[in-house]
Amino acid sequence: MAAYTPRMHQATIKRATARDAAALTGLVRESGAYRGPYSSIISGYRVTADYIARHRVFTAVDATDRLLGFYALVLDPPELDLAFVSDDAQGAGVGRLLIGHMLAQAAEAGLSTVRVVSHPPAEAFYRRLGARRTGTVPPRPPQVTWARPELHFAVG
Repeated sequence: MAAYTPRMHQATIKRATARDAAALTGLVRESGAYRGPYSSIISGYRVTADYIARHRVFTAVDATDRLLGFYALVLDPPELDLAFVSDDAQGAGVGRLLIGHMLAQAAEAGLSTVRVVSHPPAEAFYRRLGARRTGTVPPRPPQVTWARPELHFAVG
C-alpha cells in the first residue's frame, strides 16, 4: 500500500456508525505498532457496533472516504479508549487532527480532563500534543504483560 501523503486538512472527521465496525477492527488488527511483543493486546480484538453506539467514536477519512484513523472517547469515566492511525497515514497529521477533535468533543461534553492509558511507543506522541504523564498502569496478564504510561489531557 502506498504511503498517505496529503496534508491533514484534506482529511475529514466523521462520526462512526455501526457499518464502520469491521473497518475499525481491521485497522486495529493491522496496526504495525502492535506487532511483536505488543500483539497480545489486540489479539481477537473487535470494535463492535454496540461499542460505537455507546461511545463517541469518530473516523478520519480522505476525499475518497478511505479510512485513515479513528478514536473512541468514553465519557464516564473520561478516557481516550482507542486511537489508531493507519500505518500508511502516520506522520501526515491525521493523529494530531483526531486528538484535536477528541479534545473538542470532550469540551463539548463538559469534561475537564481525559485520561489516556498509552501504548508505550505512543507516549511521546500524546505528550507532544499536551498530555501530561500522571503515572503507570501495571501489567494485566495474560493479555497485557507490560506497564503502560498513564497520561491526562487538560480540556479547555
